[in-house]
Amino acid sequence: MNNAAVLETWFEEPDCQAIPQEPLARHQDAAITIQGLCKSYDGPMVVDRVEFTVENGEFVTLLGPSGSGKTSTLMMIAGFEQPTAGDILLRGRSIVDVPARYRDLGIVFQSYALFPHMSVLENVAFPLRMRKVARTERRRRAAEMLERVDLGAYKDRLPRQLSGGQQQRVALARALVFNPQALLLDEPLGALDKRLRDQLQLEIKAIQKKVGVSIVFVTHDQNEAMMMSDKIVVMNRGRVEQIGTPNEVYNHPETSFVATFLGETNLIPCVVDSKSGDHAIISTSLCSHRCGATISTRLPENGNYGISIRPERLRLVDDTSEADGCIEGHVLSHVFLGASHRVVVATSGQNVVLSIPDGANVPSLDPGDKVRCGWNVCDAQLLAMDTETMLHAT
Repeated sequence: MNNAAVLETWFEEPDCQAIPQEPLARHQDAAITIQGLCKSYDGPMVVDRVEFTVENGEFVTLLGPSGSGKTSTLMMIAGFEQPTAGDILLRGRSIVDVPARYRDLGIVFQSYALFPHMSVLENVAFPLRMRKVARTERRRRAAEMLERVDLGAYKDRLPRQLSGGQQQRVALARALVFNPQALLLDEPLGALDKRLRDQLQLEIKAIQKKVGVSIVFVTHDQNEAMMMSDKIVVMNRGRVEQIGTPNEVYNHPETSFVATFLGETNLIPCVVDSKSGDHAIISTSLCSHRCGATISTRLPENGNYGISIRPERLRLVDDTSEADGCIEGHVLSHVFLGASHRVVVATSGQNVVLSIPDGANVPSLDPGDKVRCGWNVCDAQLLAMDTETMLHAT
């Protein structure tokens, strides 16, 4: 069944005998609560004990590569897939056994699933028509929602007469017109070019703030997640790797996967010599002396360790510079990227990358030049590293 057919079924007039006897409350703090959610298709778990909350009015993004379980999680929230185990709470009430059409959730697919034979206004009004809202009232509410997404002048057009970005906003208006308790977005910008995608990221965020709806957003695009989210749930192989604000997951990754998936980083294998609070003294083959690092999460007592340093946190230093860590090497390449300079340095064990803002007195660097790279203790995150990551890093 295609997405349009799914939505048409979803918007059908409710069967009174199937409607939950008590209305879903709207006063609970958390819009959506996911507890120990699991999903298996007669094999390994594709979603494995996932837990997170979506607060009222919060924009939460499920971020991960293909096969990480993010879309399966969204489809279980929507009611299109049944969990193998776990619970889904909407405003504090379990909806696991509530059919999709009664969950009071809006959804936007990547394909938008607009009805081609209906006008823009009719598309937006469709959920209200299925709810037996009077014709005058549903047209009024649909027109009002189109104004909110700046498409009031296009209400009489057919979907094929709109641009991709305009179609996306129509789908968004249709999902919001019946005042859902939360909105689910399944990679809605994936089919658009970068310029339009960047524009619509801002528009969706602005509409969300204006309407005040809670959103669960699925994407594999790290920049998209960083730009739009209040909170990011980073997923990998069906499990949650880390939950936090964009700043937290980027600057304080808790696992080597988060460090490498969310942006670029330098992962340097190391040995932990001592720990005190959230600081550690480490040794690495790249340095001739001990260095400082920050402990970003609870570390296992035994195992492989490494430090994660973002390219923009490394800097060129000299003998007089103060630094909590320093490695030496020679320049492999120096590329000007407009806003920054990308410098790749070969050290005794691996290559490291620096990103230096243009205008920061970047010296003339040629391949073979000897340089020293330093960092502050707060910019080196100490992590546990699995064997695969260790082998890749070295």
